[in-house]
Amino acid sequence: MKRIGILGDIGSGKTFVAKCFGYPVFNADLEVAKIYKNNRKVFQRLKKELPNYFDSFPVKKEEIIDAILSNRKNLKKIVKIVHYEVRKKMNYFLKKNKHKKFVVLDVPLLLENKINKKKDILIFVQSRKSEILKRLKKRKNLNNEILKNFKRIQLSLVLKKKKSQFIIKNNFKKNSVKIRVKEIIKNLL
Repeated sequence: MKRIGILGDIGSGKTFVAKCFGYPVFNADLEVAKIYKNNRKVFQRLKKELPNYFDSFPVKKEEIIDAILSNRKNLKKIVKIVHYEVRKKMNYFLKKNKHKKFVVLDVPLLLENKINKKKDILIFVQSRKSEILKRLKKRKNLNNEILKNFKRIQLSLVLKKKKSQFIIKNNFKKNSVKIRVKEIIKNLL
């Protein structure tokens, strides 16, 4: 099984690109949402670590936003607690799909949290800033301060691009992305 890691800026289209591969995708953002909704242990750890922000189970998005906006250090505390569970889910996903030719890892902090392995195939999704901003504005819960806080804990895009073996230029036209994905798969086989 070869692991493909998708890298890129927030809103660059990483999730869309990951799905285009047609292989099993581990989507960390979806897993985090499930953890907040279903995992009482994570709630209890968050409540213990940040008692002023978390009242009742399940964890609410507003509570997370309030915690992050009130103190920048809270984001790192939350990531540390949630990341442990995400890693467990990812390991289960990898075990379950060990006989597949490829698996795709759509994990926003793949390099930052040292989840990647040396042999992983890294693909950088490159998009125009203006297109990303246009897309981010369409998201209903977009908070610019939260966005800035997340960008602070991420490695630079220049570094992510440099570490990648392939680049997909995402102009948000489905066909061009799908063509590039097919080229990459052919190259990897």
